[in-house]
Amino acid sequence: MAKDNILNKKSLKFLENYLNNPSPTGYEWEGQKIWMDYLKPYVDEFITDTYGTAVAVINPDAKYKVVIEGHADEISWYVNYISDNGLIYVIRNGGSDHQIAPSKIVNIHTKKGIVKGVFGWPAIHTRMSSKEETPKIDNIFIDVGCKTKEEVEKLNVHVGCVITYPDEFHILNKDNFVCRALDNRMGGFMIAEVARLLKENKKELPFGLYITNSVQEEIGLRGAQMIAETIKPNVAIVTDVTHDTTTPMINKKKEGFCELDKGPVIAYAPAVQQKLRDLIISTAEKNKIPFQRAALSRATGTDTDAFAYSNGGVASALISLPLRYMHTTVEMVHRNDVESVIKLIYNTLLNIENNEDFSYFK
Repeated sequence: MAKDNILNKKSLKFLENYLNNPSPTGYEWEGQKIWMDYLKPYVDEFITDTYGTAVAVINPDAKYKVVIEGHADEISWYVNYISDNGLIYVIRNGGSDHQIAPSKIVNIHTKKGIVKGVFGWPAIHTRMSSKEETPKIDNIFIDVGCKTKEEVEKLNVHVGCVITYPDEFHILNKDNFVCRALDNRMGGFMIAEVARLLKENKKELPFGLYITNSVQEEIGLRGAQMIAETIKPNVAIVTDVTHDTTTPMINKKKEGFCELDKGPVIAYAPAVQQKLRDLIISTAEKNKIPFQRAALSRATGTDTDAFAYSNGGVASALISLPLRYMHTTVEMVHRNDVESVIKLIYNTLLNIENNEDFSYFK
């Protein structure tokens, strides 16, 4: 597969559009529509469920089923309390980082559209350095320019409104993709590119391929748990992001070593089925795809766990994309790693049918 056939102008335009669209946990619909619209020319049919997980299917009538999966949701906030003087206090929807909130612009989603606000913070001149407070979940607040609770409510802002950051996609130094919510809409993008390449290269698979964009991963793998019971797959290859550990203040002895532009990260964990992992590694070696390894102890913390332990056990594996600054608005990945993950999943699918450990596909 030639390098210039991996990411093209159309796929990068889709990536930008997909990333810039807000898709907070529990509110993934619009992003899923964008994703499915892009995939229409490359698949046979779609499945969606009550909570919004979207599945694009190739060979839906095949007996055996393989899932490739990412998750569609991004971290966000909820309006939790509106004070009498018109300030808004929040709770998390997923793993939102309170320390990066001060001075950030936000979008508050209401039934009548977006209301802009800012996470306010006392000026440095007014803070006592000896007793300086740090940002905490109970002292960060949003200012929408109102003086009273009633003014806020007239903007259709109420308890339960979801709040996202507006930070959009851009590229640093030609090859570094930066945006909020690369965790894990990059996964949805990469599995969509696998489907595109299969179609464009006219590859026929002897099994059903279920390209799955799950919801609600950020609050406990919930979307994957539900869709695993619907699909009942034989194999699941999950892609998510993992920490680049080469930036300051990260303990490599605890987090392991991982670096951008060094290739996908193949996971070792109880939920990762050994024969499937070995197949992925041999595929990488055969196709000269660079890769890294990570040990993840009791759980992967990704949708891999949900698939692996469903339906009496599903052969599952995790391929991760190195990422800097997770759960911030400046998450960063490298183009070469994105392309390598796509190539690795693509070639693994082509190798499954020829591997003796997966002879039930023959």
